[in-house]
Amino acid sequence: MPTVTDNSLDSFLIENQARFYRLAYSYLKHPEDAMDAVQTAVCRAVERQSGLRNPASLRSWFYHILVNVCLDALRQRGRFVPLSEWEEAGREDPPPADESIARQIDRLPPAAATVIRLRFYEELSLKEIAAVTGCSVNTVKSRLYAGLKKLRQSMEGEEIE
Repeated sequence: MPTVTDNSLDSFLIENQARFYRLAYSYLKHPEDAMDAVQTAVCRAVERQSGLRNPASLRSWFYHILVNVCLDALRQRGRFVPLSEWEEAGREDPPPADESIARQIDRLPPAAATVIRLRFYEELSLKEIAAVTGCSVNTVKSRLYAGLKKLRQSMEGEEIE
C-alpha cells in the first residue's frame, strides 16, 4: 500500500498554505493565532505522516488536524480573558453589530459553522468533510442544511437560536 512521501506532503503544504491560513483565521480571528495554528498543524502533520497510508486522503487528513488545532486554541482561549476584552467590557455602549456573512457564520452552532466553512470556504466534498469531522456523510448533510437554514434566517433578520 502506498504511503505519503515527504515530497508530496511538502508540495501539498506549500501549495495550500494560504488556504490553511484563511481557514484558521476564520476560526480564530487573530492573525498571530491563525499563523500559530497553521504552524502547529504542519508540525503535527510532518510528525505523523508515516501514519497516513492512503495518499488520496492527504487533504482531508490535514484539514482534520488543522480544524482540531483551531478548536483546541478556541477552548484554550476560553480559559482566560485578554486584557483588550476587559477594557471593552467597561464601555457603556456595545460595539455595533457587524452583519457580514463571516460574523453570521460565527454565530451558528460550532458543528454547523465548521461544516459550512469547509464546504464553502475550502470547497471540500461532503465525503471529505465527513472524514475531517469524524461524522457520517448524513450527519454532515444535516448540519450543512440546518446551518444554511439558520444562516438564511439570520440574513432575513430573524434571531439564530
